[in-house]
Amino acid sequence: MTDPGSDLAEGDRVEVVVEAPAHGGHCVARLDGRVLFVRHALPGERVVAEVTEWRRGYLRADAVEILESSPDRVEPPCPYAHPGGCGGCDLQHVAGDAQLRWKADVVAEQLRRLAKLHFPVRVEALPTAVPRTGASESGAGPGSPLLGWRSRVRYAVDAAGRAGLLQHRSHQVVPIDRCRIAHPAVQELDLLARPWPDDDAIEVTASTGGDLAVLTRPSRGRAAAPGGDALTGDPVDFASSGGRRERLAGPAEVVEEAVGRRWRVPPEGFWQIHPAAADTLAATVVELLRPVEGEVAWDLYGGAGLFAAAVAAHTGARTTLVESSPIGCAAARANLTDLPTIEIVEARVETALHRRRITGPVDLVVLDPPRSGAGARVVRGIADARPRAVAYVACDPAALARDVGTFLGLGWRLTQLRAYDCFPMTQHVECVALLEPAG
Repeated sequence: MTDPGSDLAEGDRVEVVVEAPAHGGHCVARLDGRVLFVRHALPGERVVAEVTEWRRGYLRADAVEILESSPDRVEPPCPYAHPGGCGGCDLQHVAGDAQLRWKADVVAEQLRRLAKLHFPVRVEALPTAVPRTGASESGAGPGSPLLGWRSRVRYAVDAAGRAGLLQHRSHQVVPIDRCRIAHPAVQELDLLARPWPDDDAIEVTASTGGDLAVLTRPSRGRAAAPGGDALTGDPVDFASSGGRRERLAGPAEVVEEAVGRRWRVPPEGFWQIHPAAADTLAATVVELLRPVEGEVAWDLYGGAGLFAAAVAAHTGARTTLVESSPIGCAAARANLTDLPTIEIVEARVETALHRRRITGPVDLVVLDPPRSGAGARVVRGIADARPRAVAYVACDPAALARDVGTFLGLGWRLTQLRAYDCFPMTQHVECVALLEPAG
């Protein structure tokens, strides 16, 4: 297909010099005034890029030949991480320390562009939390935090019954032997060697408590959902896909360990995917908010109650958790019975705020919205309640920047930001932002 305003068609190859990284796992390049978003490249490289998609005003492309390489380029440890291969990892060709700089640049750029705010950003690596495998493949040695961290994996199944992961921005399944970023216990399963004629997807959870659960999603005529790359290739969206599931192996609830507690959650429910993420993010929320005894708190998009439990342990006061997922609310009720000051409200956050299911005064707010962000209406509802501080946990820097911009317009300020590499080898980064009323 050819862009009516361009002489380039999908499959055409051009030589370009690659510029800065951009949100989405690619870098920017320019050709005759046109913008190309190029995957599998690094800033400063001269590459041959093959056009994969055109849109009004820009093109997408893959770097298929590296003419001048960056010193930050490494050999991908996974044989499926290449143009036309698995779309789950965006940065396998990037050295570990350069991945952190890449993500910091993206977060800072989103804040500049969408919030009109210049703010220093540094991305921190998470500690290695599980045994590592594949040292000879990674080149990073045993204990490398780049591989073997992903505790939840969803495999897609193609029309021939083969399980694998999806190509970037595609419903095309790439059969693989194993996923190198998956938890070692997941890699050891034989799921990818078996046929799945009656299922659309296979979901695997390896919990921090040592449980291993396997769910299947029975076939519904193999009609793929929109945004197919997010279905299996994207670790952030593991729990976002609905549909009926059947338990193939493992317990109906898995044990997760965080903030000094043991949590029982269904494997299809939401939990942080990196084994070290839950403790790290909860500790950061507490560090930034500085909760003291008697302060009232809200935990919005609260899931099973991780942040509510962490904050309530310091305040001993009323904490209201709002969560729209029945699975999340049920998990919160079951896991927080020893914390009677925590109230659980099953509702959409926007509805709870504007129909007064929750009301101020409130001192502290934690919000951990989905990738789309909280949105202006929720931000205004929070600001109207006049808390002294808000801890915003974000898995998408663009959504965070948009919402930070809304806070700034309401007279708030961004005072601290911590960023963590909760998803090594991928474009994704988790941020915790502290927002306070100006003055």
